[in-house]
Amino acid sequence: MSNAKSKSDLIKAARAEIPEVTPAEFARLTGADRATLIDVREKSEGDAGLLPGAQQIPRGYLELRIEQAVPAHDAPIVLYCQGGTRSLLAGRTLREMGYTNLRSLAGGFDAWKSAGLPVEIPQRLTDAQRARYSRHLLIPEVGEKGQAKLLASRVLLIGAGGLGSPAALYLAAAGVGHLGIVDDDVVDASNLQRQVLHSTERVGMPKTESAKIAIRGLNADVEVIEHRLRLVRDNALELFSKYDVIVDGSDNFGTRYLVNDACVLLKKPNVHGSIFRFDGQATTFVPGGTNPCYRCLFPEPPPPELAPSCQEAGVLGALPGIIGVLQSIETLKLLLGVGEPLVGRLLLYDALEQRFREVKYARDPSCPACGDHPMTALLADYSEAACAVPVR
Repeated sequence: MSNAKSKSDLIKAARAEIPEVTPAEFARLTGADRATLIDVREKSEGDAGLLPGAQQIPRGYLELRIEQAVPAHDAPIVLYCQGGTRSLLAGRTLREMGYTNLRSLAGGFDAWKSAGLPVEIPQRLTDAQRARYSRHLLIPEVGEKGQAKLLASRVLLIGAGGLGSPAALYLAAAGVGHLGIVDDDVVDASNLQRQVLHSTERVGMPKTESAKIAIRGLNADVEVIEHRLRLVRDNALELFSKYDVIVDGSDNFGTRYLVNDACVLLKKPNVHGSIFRFDGQATTFVPGGTNPCYRCLFPEPPPPELAPSCQEAGVLGALPGIIGVLQSIETLKLLLGVGEPLVGRLLLYDALEQRFREVKYARDPSCPACGDHPMTALLADYSEAACAVPVR
């Protein structure tokens, strides 16, 4: 006697094994009840829209990729397809793999959309972009969705100098789609020992223009927005409001305090770096809650005699490359929402000893920027001070 089963038999058996949840019921789930949402449709079907927060794993790849997306076999999962049938069959497959907390979205994407519930239209990469960013696409924490997020992101670099140069190049190479650059200086021959965005033939050119030429030559996906101006109290808030992350490569304390305060007021992440001779440091400030800010770490600048200028003290040419790349990594993590940023941790680098060490710091309740009685407007004075690293 034949044990063959028809399609109807398989669907009936799957429906008996895999509980279904209606779109309205799923939309009401929050917190711990909010399961991982897996779209098992083909990628071309997803072009019409995805449920918010869904991970797309086509049915044919489900067995190969599900354990990367959901490692814990007892984690709650809701599967959906276009009409609600393939997700039931996919649920049976996952149950055979040992997954125990499975549900299928009744009626699938069609029922969700008919109910007037929100839909996300994904940004799809071109074939050329898939080739360019192929090593990113292989990383589960990035993938096509993360790369699309990078292409839509906006990052503002304070300075196109020693730190801004490597940070800009690596952010552009990674496909951050919109890079703003603030700098009112021109390229000087003395810059070329460390500022790798620029070149000999561009000496005398505005640094923002030189940076734009270099970045566009590296990656045409990237829009470079020149802000050929000095960052001051009167323009900081308006300028920062247009960007997702601020990367501070400034070389004086006045600008660093201004960057910090504007980021605190606007609740913008601030990726900080600084360099001095053979020493560098990096940290990240994410305003809100118990997170500290730059003023918590450095309540006031050191006296001038303890912080000689960059021109007086010098800097090893390769050192900004280390710190600027660290800033670019921190920025990419923030944009992708992965990993642990350097919040409350100051990373110190000693090039002579080739050694990193970490110093932890906390929010200061009396901080005038982010403390228990935070500022409501930018402070009056952001006078420039020397550019040395304040912690050795």
